[in-house]
Amino acid sequence: MPTNKKPNRLIGEKSPYLLQHAHNPVNWYPWGEEAFIVARRENKPIFLSIGYSTCHWCHVMAHESFEDEEVALILNEHYISIKVDREERPDIDSIYMKVCQMMAGHGGWPLSIFMTPDKVPFYAGTYFPKESKYGRPGIIEVLEQLHIKYTKDPEHITDVTESVMNALDSTVREKSKHRLSKEITDQAFQQLGRGFDFTYGGFGKAPKFPQPQNLMFLLKYYHSTGKIAALKMVESTLQNMAAGGIWDHVGYGFARYSTDEKWLVPHFEKMLYDNALLLIVYTECYQITKKTFYKRIAEQIIVFIEREMMNSEGAFYSAIDADSEGVEGKYYVWEDEEIYDILGEDLGEIYTTAYGITPYGNFEGKNIPNLIRANLESVAEEFGLTTEDLERQLETGRKKLLVEREKRVYPHVDDKILTSWNAMMIASLAKAGNVFQNKNYIMMAEKAIAFIESNLFTNGKLMARYRDGEANFNAYLDDYAFLSWAYLELYQSTFTLDYLEKGKALLNEMIHSFSDEENGGFFFSGKENEKLISNDKEIYDGATPSGNSVASLMLIQYASLTGETMFLEKVEEMYFTFFEDIKRQPSAGAFFMQSLLLSENPTKEVVVLYEEDNSWKQLRSLLQDKFLPNTVFLIGKDPTEFSQIAPFAKNYKKLENKTTIYVCQNFTCKQPTTNIETAFKNIME
Repeated sequence: MPTNKKPNRLIGEKSPYLLQHAHNPVNWYPWGEEAFIVARRENKPIFLSIGYSTCHWCHVMAHESFEDEEVALILNEHYISIKVDREERPDIDSIYMKVCQMMAGHGGWPLSIFMTPDKVPFYAGTYFPKESKYGRPGIIEVLEQLHIKYTKDPEHITDVTESVMNALDSTVREKSKHRLSKEITDQAFQQLGRGFDFTYGGFGKAPKFPQPQNLMFLLKYYHSTGKIAALKMVESTLQNMAAGGIWDHVGYGFARYSTDEKWLVPHFEKMLYDNALLLIVYTECYQITKKTFYKRIAEQIIVFIEREMMNSEGAFYSAIDADSEGVEGKYYVWEDEEIYDILGEDLGEIYTTAYGITPYGNFEGKNIPNLIRANLESVAEEFGLTTEDLERQLETGRKKLLVEREKRVYPHVDDKILTSWNAMMIASLAKAGNVFQNKNYIMMAEKAIAFIESNLFTNGKLMARYRDGEANFNAYLDDYAFLSWAYLELYQSTFTLDYLEKGKALLNEMIHSFSDEENGGFFFSGKENEKLISNDKEIYDGATPSGNSVASLMLIQYASLTGETMFLEKVEEMYFTFFEDIKRQPSAGAFFMQSLLLSENPTKEVVVLYEEDNSWKQLRSLLQDKFLPNTVFLIGKDPTEFSQIAPFAKNYKKLENKTTIYVCQNFTCKQPTTNIETAFKNIME
C-alpha cells in the first residue's frame, strides 16, 4: 500500500489503520487540534475520512484515490485531510455516521465527511471511486465542486451546517411522560418475525448480518413466554449460518456478514465482537435445547479465537482482514483440483461431495466450502460409510486443508486491543466455561481480564485502546458497560466476589461520568472525554449492542446481586427516556428488550452459603448448564463476605454448618434449606 517514501503525520500513530495511510501522498493529519488550527488559519474545509484497517472498501478507496498523486494534489491544495480509525474513536464515528445517514440516506465505511474548521459537516458520503462510475460521483469531481461551493458560496455552506446542527439537536431525546411496558417486548418479537427469513434463517435480505443481539432477545423471550416460534427462529438462524460459507469450515470462526441470503458468500473479514456474541448465543441455545451441535460450534469458535485472535498475553485482537495479497477471500477459497491434490482421490471425492466443491466454483470460479445443500446421512450412504465414519473422514480432511491453508499469505490482523470488544469475548468465554464445565475457557477469560486491568487503566481511569505499549483514549460508555458484563460473567462462573465488586465499581463510575442527569440514559462520551459537536445517546443496536442497552441489563442484574436500588432507579428512568425511540422500532433495540423482560417478569436471587461438601458440588452440577436468565446467584462461604458488596445478605445464617440455600424473589426470601432437592425445586419453579 505505501506509495510515498516520505511519511505524513500519521507515522507517529499506533492505529494499524492510520499507519496503513502513513505513506500516502495525501498530507493526512490525525484527529487533533493541530489540524483544526491549520484549517481555520488557511480557511480550508476539512476532508474527514473514517474507516478501519480490515475494511475492504476502505482498501479499495485507499488504492484508487489516497495513493493517487492526482487526488492527493487536490486534497493537499484545497483541504485539510484528517484520518480517523472508527474503532479507536467510536465517538467521532457515531456522530458523523448519523450525519451521513441523514444527508445521504445511508451509511457505511469508508465514511467521507466534508466539514468546516468548526467540525460541522456540509456534505457526506461513503465510498467514492476516483472517477464517476457505478452510479457514484468520483472523488475528484466531488472535491472540485465542493471546493468551488465552499469558496464561492459561503452562505450555502452556512445554511447547510446550521440545518445539520439543528438536525443533530433534534435527535437528543427528552424524557417522555410515557413508560415502556411488557407489551413492547411482544411487538419486538412480532417485528422480528415479520422480518425473518423462514427459508435460510436470519433477518432481512442480502447482505445478511448475524445480528446476535436479536437472537439473545429471542432466547430470553422464549424463556419468559414459552412461545416456541422464538426458539425456532434462533435455531434456524444458527443452523443455517453454521452450514453456510459465513462459517469457516476449515479454520472455524464467523465472518462479518453474508453477501447473499443463503449465508454462502461471506464478506470474509472476521471481527472479534461477532464471534464473541455468537459464542454466547450458541452456548445459550445449547443450554435450552441440550443439542450437542450448538456446543460443538461454540467450542470451535473458541478454538479459532485461541489460535488466530489471541496474543501471547491472553488479550484479543480486533479483526482479521477479508483481503490477502490484495484479493478479497483469497486466503479462504479453494480450487477443486487443490482439494484432490491435498486429500488424494478418495478423501477428496468425499470432501468435495459433502462441502459442495465443484470445478466451476461458487465464488469467482473458486470454492467456499459449505454444507448448505448437504445431507451428511446421504453422503455417508453414497460412500458406504456410517455417519460417524464420514464425520471422522471429513475432520481428517479439514485438518489437512488447514495445514495447507496456513502456508498461504495470511490476511492482515488488526492487533489493537479494544476494551469493549475484549470484554465481550471475556463474558462469552466465562459463560461457555461455566456451561460446558471447561476450566480452560474460564482461565482464558481470567487471563484476558488481568491484561485489561494491567494495561488499560491509567491512573485508575479506564482507557479504550491498547497497542504497542500504549493505552489511549478515555473509555466510552460501551467500555464501562461491556466490562461490567465481563465481570458479571466471571463472577457467575467463579463466584469470586472480587469480580462482583469491580463490576459494581465500574457501574458507579459509569453513572457518575456518563449519566444524562436531566433526561435519563447515558451519553456515549463521558465528562472527561473530548467535547464534539454533539454527544450521542443511543439505544438502537448496531454491529454490537448499544451501550445503553448493555448498561440497563447490567444495572438490573447487579442490583439483584447487591441490593443496590439506585441501579434499578436508573433503569426505570431509561424506560421513559427511550420510550419514543423504542416505540418507533422495538426490534432495533432488541438487546434492551432483555431488560424489560427482567423488569416485567418475576426474578429470583439465590444466596448460597456453602461448605466444601457433596451438597454444594451436587447443587452446582445441577445448575451449571441450566438456562436461568431471570435468576442470579450470590455465593459465599461466610455471610460476612457480603457486608460490603451485598449488605442485604450479610446477616444470613448457615444452618448446621452445611451448605445453605436461600431462594428469594424481589428480595423476599423463602425459608433457607440444606436440602438440595428442595432448593433446586425452589430455583426451577
